[in-house]
Amino acid sequence: MRGMDQAFIRNFSIIAHIDHGKSTLADRLLLRTGAISRREFRDQILDTMDLERERGITIKASAVTIAYEHQGRTYMLNLIDTPGHVDFHYEVSRALAACEGALLVVDASQGVEAQTVANAYLARRGGLKLVPVINKIDLPAARPEDTAMQVEHLLGTAAEDCVFASAKSGAGTEEILRAIVEQLPPPKGSPDAPTQALIFDSTYDEHRGVIVYVRVFEGCVTTGEKIRMMGTGDVYQVLEVGKFRPKPEVVGSLSAGEVGYVFANIRSVAAVHVGDTITSAARPAAAALPGYRPPLHMVFSDFYPGPSTEFRELRSALEKLQLNDAALMFQPINSEALGFGFRCGFLGLLHMDIVQERLEREYDVEVVQTAPTVPYQVLMKTGEVVEMDSAGELPDPSRFNEIREPLVRVDLIVPADSIGAIMALAEDRRATFGKTEYLSADRAILTYEFPLAEVIYDFYDKLKSATHGYGTMDYEVVGFRTEDLVKIDILVHGQPVEALSFIAHRTKAEGRGRAVLRRLRKEIPRHQFEVPLQAAIGSRVIARETVKAYRKDIIEGMSGGDVTRKQKLLKKQKRGKKRMKMVGNIEIPQKAFMAVLEGGS
Repeated sequence: MRGMDQAFIRNFSIIAHIDHGKSTLADRLLLRTGAISRREFRDQILDTMDLERERGITIKASAVTIAYEHQGRTYMLNLIDTPGHVDFHYEVSRALAACEGALLVVDASQGVEAQTVANAYLARRGGLKLVPVINKIDLPAARPEDTAMQVEHLLGTAAEDCVFASAKSGAGTEEILRAIVEQLPPPKGSPDAPTQALIFDSTYDEHRGVIVYVRVFEGCVTTGEKIRMMGTGDVYQVLEVGKFRPKPEVVGSLSAGEVGYVFANIRSVAAVHVGDTITSAARPAAAALPGYRPPLHMVFSDFYPGPSTEFRELRSALEKLQLNDAALMFQPINSEALGFGFRCGFLGLLHMDIVQERLEREYDVEVVQTAPTVPYQVLMKTGEVVEMDSAGELPDPSRFNEIREPLVRVDLIVPADSIGAIMALAEDRRATFGKTEYLSADRAILTYEFPLAEVIYDFYDKLKSATHGYGTMDYEVVGFRTEDLVKIDILVHGQPVEALSFIAHRTKAEGRGRAVLRRLRKEIPRHQFEVPLQAAIGSRVIARETVKAYRKDIIEGMSGGDVTRKQKLLKKQKRGKKRMKMVGNIEIPQKAFMAVLEGGS
């Protein structure tokens, strides 16, 4: 079945640094093309999650089809909105794979930022045509011409090719739509060829099962036909095909070049893989589409069921969430302190934070979470290189030769007057300087190589402080490097607690150990006896704190008399506490497990 003439279809994304007005611009395009009425118009209409609205960020890519009249012709515009935060880089790469072009949105008052650079290069590598949009030109601090020159310096695109706009007021909306149809290329592919449709996202509906979001590259997906998942070989019958306008609207089929959703009564969460190819069961394609590179998990944390949640409930929630968030990874583990749970892999700290909140809000499960760690490589005496994502997995030092930690290339875009402060901060974090490049007279890009462990904790906060809020960063993993790293065990009342152990550079081990113990001392409740807290490297204790005991005032009410009576009672109390100390069990609250993170570096 033939769909719309491909010459009148445009598939595009909006890419930008976080908070540059990407979601507002998407709303404005929907309003201008009549996809929503002014009465329905509200901020961030494509940001459907409560979390997205509260935090003011886009977390999930979302697709919507709009119609635009130009020179007497009706164009089908398929917009795939993308996140802007560095942690959701993978979501952006998936969205771009379904497009031929993109709007690159830059804030006229902030200029080019770190994620602007990263997303622009990502789109260029994917062969996408870019239309630069200078947004927020109505702000008092806006410098649209300067920003256009920065874009020219970055992309080599002529400054006069930038579209000046204000998503908030609607200025420039018509020019943006015209640029989309005139400058972005139409999709290729034949509706008569064997079907190849790329799954770029999916979601789970309690009543209908798995709903798959697809971009059709070749052939057609039609209601009633049987389709095959090329990755798994599973066959399903298509029950419904539709588009989001932005509400779901049923259509008979999706043809080559089109974007929409497919519902095929898929009940198993594990049956759908983002990046898989859908083809016709009767006339299958010879090969699958390239799909996506697997996501690189750079932060790991253990999730355990909380007091009101069972293990199977947590497993079910993670499986459903993984369907909607392909970058999430998890596997079952067991801990002496916390029981059965899951080791989860994330793209970054914000991704981890979002996953935990989504589990608790959307699936009503309670989660106990340990402090996040980065992956390490260990060169064993046998010559084998083993990758591990937790300090508890580190073998005895006598069995390995070296530990390697992940390195990231970090691009920092900062005001020129903050360069000295940033260099001092980078030196403190064991960074290696790369180069400095000036975007303009007052803004520069500094490139460094950092150990990832030095970046993921509180570096972003420190960067914002050092640049008075104007610094931005983007990072990319470049490999592993051998360093003098040691495992620090945390002992509570003489017993090592694996969930609290961590890996640090030897020069920072003592400082990190003391900082963690100070945090722990505040979090662990006082008992009837003293609780010693120790940080140790092997058998050598490098730091110690003590949780003081409660002391019942047994001499209250005793006034005057012989002092030896009071001393006798205090000695008796001391002997009693000694017995308690031998049999006492220490309760460690959930907040204490985050002390390793908050202890700083």
